Amino acid sequence: MMIIIVLLLVAIIIGLMFYNMSIHKKIDSFKNINQQITSLNVLQDFMDTISETSSVDDKLKKINDILIEKYGIKYSTIVVYNGAEFVIRASNVAEKHWETLKNLQSEPVFADSIETGIPKYITVEKEGEKLPYQKMEFGRAKAAMFFPIYIDNVYIGYWIIEGSTPHEFDNVDTTILEVVKNNIVAVLKTVENQSTIEKIVRDDQYSELKTAEYLYTEGKNVIDKYSTSTVCLLKIINLVEINEKISRKTGDNVITQVCREIKQNLSPEYLFVRYMGPKFAIVFSGVDLEAVEEFMKTVKEKTEALKIAPAQDYNGEETEVSPKLNIALAKYYKGTALVGVTQKLEEYLDTADTSESNINYL
Repeated sequence: MMIIIVLLLVAIIIGLMFYNMSIHKKIDSFKNINQQITSLNVLQDFMDTISETSSVDDKLKKINDILIEKYGIKYSTIVVYNGAEFVIRASNVAEKHWETLKNLQSEPVFADSIETGIPKYITVEKEGEKLPYQKMEFGRAKAAMFFPIYIDNVYIGYWIIEGSTPHEFDNVDTTILEVVKNNIVAVLKTVENQSTIEKIVRDDQYSELKTAEYLYTEGKNVIDKYSTSTVCLLKIINLVEINEKISRKTGDNVITQVCREIKQNLSPEYLFVRYMGPKFAIVFSGVDLEAVEEFMKTVKEKTEALKIAPAQDYNGEETEVSPKLNIALAKYYKGTALVGVTQKLEEYLDTADTSESNINYL
């Protein structure tokens, strides 16, 4: 009799377990259906927003607000290059944090995402930690998803969402987020922003070279036709001194003449771009380090022999200036992170002694 009672109890317990599992499946199914309905409603809201006759900024703000409201995203920010600098076009983050948020393209943690076009998810593990790009806002964001924005293969900015708890986006449905990003792209692909896209890859005003963005987009396609290449980063180490002691316009003239001197000695098949400030990048596709070193020795000698007169805004004694270069070289392998190579070279040049004027292997 006791055995029958025990078996009966076991059967009841097993039955309850299966019933419980069935209920949970129904609840999950309901949640999924509800989420799908919400997603469809959100997509319709996005389509309605894009079709509105309003400004680009108004549309971006509305897309941002829809996402925050419908999905409970804590923070959402859209940053776009305007032809001169990266600016925030929509955000619900306090303005005191905007300086950090509009310069994320310079943060190493997002470099691979920008180069590959693949979103990047980062999170802290526990309270008291901060995300790599945060300067002072320990308590604000604990997790973030970064979406680089490309238009016609040109990197034009990014969209970042942030959460207030660690691992907040671990189980997020990225499908709808990709749709949001595509809607942002759709809004930006307007006549108003076409000139901005052109500015990103146009020649820099003073160097007459393409900008660094070209190197990581269209330029990389050219570079990757070869299995290995040599990347050269050079810095005009006395440009700041020329700007301060002579004049800013004289410094601009130095940039122009240095680039013209290098360019006339450089084969058109090699990429030569204005990297940032006094730094310039040359990629010698399919050429080994030793050959590049010999070539750059000659380039360095000829460039540093230039005698450049001060610009008209200089009021001091008659003088001439000559540029001084510091150069770093590294090998690049097809398909790897080009931005990682340039950042390594940049870090070396920025931390080198200000008087160093050599050609260095890294």
